[in-house]
Amino acid sequence: MIDPDPIVDDSADDSADHGVEPHDPAKPVTDSRIVAAWREWLAALATDAEAAIAAAHVYGELTSEARDAWLDVLVEDGPRLAVPPIAIYAPLLAVETDDARRARIEKAIGQQKRSPQGGTALRGVTPSGERIAALITPLYLRFVRVLWCRYQPDQGIRWAQYEPLLRDDEAPQAGAQIDGVSLEATPVNPVIEELCHAILAHQRRGAELPGALRHCADLFDAQLEDTQLDDLQLGDLPLGDLPLGDLQLDHLQHEDLVCDDPHHPHDARLAPRDPLLADAAPRDAARKP
Repeated sequence: MIDPDPIVDDSADDSADHGVEPHDPAKPVTDSRIVAAWREWLAALATDAEAAIAAAHVYGELTSEARDAWLDVLVEDGPRLAVPPIAIYAPLLAVETDDARRARIEKAIGQQKRSPQGGTALRGVTPSGERIAALITPLYLRFVRVLWCRYQPDQGIRWAQYEPLLRDDEAPQAGAQIDGVSLEATPVNPVIEELCHAILAHQRRGAELPGALRHCADLFDAQLEDTQLDDLQLGDLPLGDLPLGDLQLDHLQHEDLVCDDPHHPHDARLAPRDPLLADAAPRDAARKP
């Protein structure tokens, strides 16, 4: 008995005849609903503080390859959104430390790039003469970043902590209590100059600078652009001839500082709230409730 003719599936031929390319199962299919949700979330970065803060934290935890992929997607999706570029890029810039990616983000932001000018400073002095300061820098819309430091200008930095993105109504204000010290409003430039002295003193001792300072190298450069600090020396080169960003800030490691002040052996070193962004956390909360 002769078997009947086998059934032949000629759908592939039909697809080819009609110009339809069969789907390759190895290639992922992007659900249009996922794309729509992603773009809606990106648009929310312009107005939703929690979304912007979440974006900064998520991006900050990604690998280099994943960060590059995120930026690649923004190149495609950014122009389709009815929000300014700074809204979708500023949260990423707040936590990015790679020079190449920072340059890429700043180029994408363009003329709307935020400027550190116009920031505010709070400062207090401990009974032993150490300074505790908070530098609050506007980012975009109603967001700010905060650099906290405890330092001695002629000895170095005790601890530093960086908060990349806060709502402006959560930023510290005059009267905030840190390590038992009340902070008061202070002009920004004198605080920056004191920190420059502390940075150089820290390096001369051979100590490693707090990683939190790496995130704010641009703030130091901008504030010191027109400041004369001829008395500060880096080797044989006056600091006035060298951008502060070159003061080894590109090689900082995210490691804690151990308090090595023999005059205060009972001061306990504090554990960081975020080991990637902080070198030690203040003892007292200073944000507005």
